[in-house]
Amino acid sequence: MSAPPGSLRLLFSRPNAIVGSSLLLLMIAAALLGNIYTPYDPIIIDLNSRLAAPSALHWLGTDEWGRDVLSRLLFGAGVSVTISLCTAVCAVAGGALVGATSGFLGGWTDRIVMAILNALQAFPSLIMALGMIAVFGPSRYGVVAALSLAYLPSVARIVRSSVLSLREKEYIEASRVMGNSELFTMLRHVLPNCIAPIIVLATALFGWALLAESSLSFLGLGVPPPASSWGGMLSDSRNYFAQAPWLAIVPGISISMSLLGINLFGDALRDHFDPRMKNL
Repeated sequence: MSAPPGSLRLLFSRPNAIVGSSLLLLMIAAALLGNIYTPYDPIIIDLNSRLAAPSALHWLGTDEWGRDVLSRLLFGAGVSVTISLCTAVCAVAGGALVGATSGFLGGWTDRIVMAILNALQAFPSLIMALGMIAVFGPSRYGVVAALSLAYLPSVARIVRSSVLSLREKEYIEASRVMGNSELFTMLRHVLPNCIAPIIVLATALFGWALLAESSLSFLGLGVPPPASSWGGMLSDSRNYFAQAPWLAIVPGISISMSLLGINLFGDALRDHFDPRMKNL
């Protein structure tokens, strides 16, 4: 179901929504462009051009292997955005299903599920992701699987809280009286009413995943070289900061601006869906 035009106008009347969506669109455009076109091949080595300063030939300079930084930045945007988006979708889909089932069925099902979620949440997300990477190996699929499992408990707990407040509503009881199954009632009447908190959470989760993927790549546990990612580029720049500061500045600013855009847009969504903020 699409949002009413008036609702979208109200959302984008907020300054944080305008700035946040602009930065998000810029990040997504860079990711799409990086999968279609880059000025140079991002993995081709040219030792004759190593550590070249920004110029008309290489707008953002070159790295220690002579690779064009702009090309690697665009390609890395595609890697980082794809991993973050897949992580957010997997964690939200899995967490919403687990949380809705646990909250709606209640009883021993809820107790067992909550015990498992509490055990998973006992480990910090990044530490759990590091452990999962050790199992799956450093690859795109390994990072997505590790981060999805790390963030799934948080999603499940929030969805469960929303379901607990909905399952005793009159229309839920009416659906049961009409003979609808528990699965149909949950999918048709409960989950659609959890869409607002799920959307806000998915936006925040996209930012968490982007930061976590960059952290894993910085530690050498993300997408393996020679493929580029923003965290990997930042890690590679450590030994050359005094000689070539652009190697750290470019991916650092890209990560910071992307996270700023995600957080601003997430704040706008939260304010938009929060009834207490309607008159602010």
